[in-house]
Amino acid sequence: MSEADRPRKGMDTVTRPRILVVGAGFAGVECVRRLERRLAPDEADLTLVTPFSYQLYLPLLPQVASGVLTPQSVALSLRRSERYRTRIIPGGAIGVDLRAKVCVIRTIDGEVVDEPYDYIVLAPGSVTRTFDIPGLTDHAFGLKSLAEAAYLRDHVISQLDIADASHDPAERASRLQFVVVGGGYAGTETAACLQRLTHAAVKRYPRLDPGLIKWHLIDIAPKLMPELGENLGRSAQQILTRRGIEISLGVSIAKAGAEEVTFTDGRVVPTRTLIWTAGVVASPLIGTLGAETVRGRLAVNADMCLPGHDGVFALGDSAAVPDVAKGDGAVCPPTAQHALRQGRHVAENVIATLRGLPTRQYVHRDLGLVVDLGGKDAVSKPLGIELHGVPAQAVARGYHWSALRTGVAKTRVMTNWLLNAVAGDDFVRTGFQAHRPGSLRDFEYLDAYLTPEQVRAHVGEAGRAAR
Repeated sequence: MSEADRPRKGMDTVTRPRILVVGAGFAGVECVRRLERRLAPDEADLTLVTPFSYQLYLPLLPQVASGVLTPQSVALSLRRSERYRTRIIPGGAIGVDLRAKVCVIRTIDGEVVDEPYDYIVLAPGSVTRTFDIPGLTDHAFGLKSLAEAAYLRDHVISQLDIADASHDPAERASRLQFVVVGGGYAGTETAACLQRLTHAAVKRYPRLDPGLIKWHLIDIAPKLMPELGENLGRSAQQILTRRGIEISLGVSIAKAGAEEVTFTDGRVVPTRTLIWTAGVVASPLIGTLGAETVRGRLAVNADMCLPGHDGVFALGDSAAVPDVAKGDGAVCPPTAQHALRQGRHVAENVIATLRGLPTRQYVHRDLGLVVDLGGKDAVSKPLGIELHGVPAQAVARGYHWSALRTGVAKTRVMTNWLLNAVAGDDFVRTGFQAHRPGSLRDFEYLDAYLTPEQVRAHVGEAGRAAR
């Protein structure tokens, strides 16, 4: 074959850079959408790894658990984009070999596949932070996924149903006590929203004494939501206390059982419902890289590049992104606000790297915090301005509504809010918990991840088999 007859790169054989995005949370989806808009189809191949073909609007999960919103309203389809061209691999990344540039993926049908890449964006998010507390993962419920929210709603309503039918005072009392661990935003909103659910539902159960329904919110910290500041934190605590929620600070769980929970202060609370929302940690995927971490989050530069590895970017809950706006070595907190903006910013840095241009540091000043306590109750701090009651609720829901990515999602959420405000709830169980348990152990799948050594061994064996 003459030199003229040989296929030439860029003509007969077309090779495009492969960009792999891991995770379909706020950070991952924003990155993919920006890449789709800013890159021509022939500039790169885009692939997204996620078990589900939707983006979950996580801050509204307490409202799904309490029935204010339907599950579908907070699950934003990834296939609605007009520029949609990203290949979706339905599964979860369980390991990354940075040297071989291969991501190991377990698909939803259990097959393990190797996905090579030229550029990788790691946005796998976080998992529920647990501790070595006897019985915790077997008996506690989490609230990090759509399935958990739907399951938790069914469980809470079923406790009312069973208590109403029971003739045993002890069983009735244990089923009508609920414990939420975690005094951050997730725990506070979960306790607030679910307490409103049981308070409204008990009116439909004439055999139940409303005074038997007790909600406990506990946290090892000395203050409730300290990020809000002294005044708003105290205001939120007063609102919840006025509703009858017993708040215990400086307290955690010593032991969890199927029918009772033991607090670290010695109290034993008979309950069938322990909800664990005591923070999050980076996805176990980060541990498979063998790279430097900061409190479990991947240590990256301010431009979200992984030092020493070309074409590797990390952001969101799993990355310790320097907070340049604050300085003094601070890192960005794992919030949706930062994840959204980091997603767009890292997409621009990927494009810059692809085109041989310099990357830019991520800089964003916090816009404030919003906490929806259900009904007319809320506390918010937009741009440092402290708000309570209806104004705070308007800001909180306005922020969440505007952050929803699609018009369909915005319409569904607004319709749900209006319908719930006018017609209330029917307290219907959907049957999610009819056949299997739904504790933390059942939803986190923490045993699926590989060690760095297992990743290298797997990728090496796959390479030898291919040859």
